Amino acid sequence: MSDLLHFEDFSVGESRDLGTYAVTAEEIKSFAREFDPQFFHLDDDRAKASVLGGLSASGWHTCGIVMRLMVDGYLGRTAGMGSPGLDEVRWLKPVYAGETLLGRMTVLAKRKSKSRPEMGLVTMKWEARSATGETKIDMTGVNLIKVRQP
Repeated sequence: MSDLLHFEDFSVGESRDLGTYAVTAEEIKSFAREFDPQFFHLDDDRAKASVLGGLSASGWHTCGIVMRLMVDGYLGRTAGMGSPGLDEVRWLKPVYAGETLLGRMTVLAKRKSKSRPEMGLVTMKWEARSATGETKIDMTGVNLIKVRQP
């Protein structure tokens, strides 16, 4: 599968757009009912009167949306080997029903594994912004990506 992206295909400082995702009230409420049943994710009227100012997606839902954008934007065609996890997640602004989010990935650092020569570690920052450019969420973490020639 030589068409897959490998460790060598990522450069420190590069950024890639990951596509867009339209957030609906129905999916906000569905996710919240199952996983984060707080009133500002479920009740339009109470959400309007809250500090959030309207029905908004759970931060965990927003993380899931960013993950979807990552898979569609590059991970789905990457020789990925997993991830040790996230270093930081910041929910900066509410994500409201009807908003369209634009995903973006930036490579912050990379290095080959000392103990596993077939693997590279690529530290990335992922963000989702509104159509007006307002950053709603950002996350940093590491992707483990196969090296072409260990």
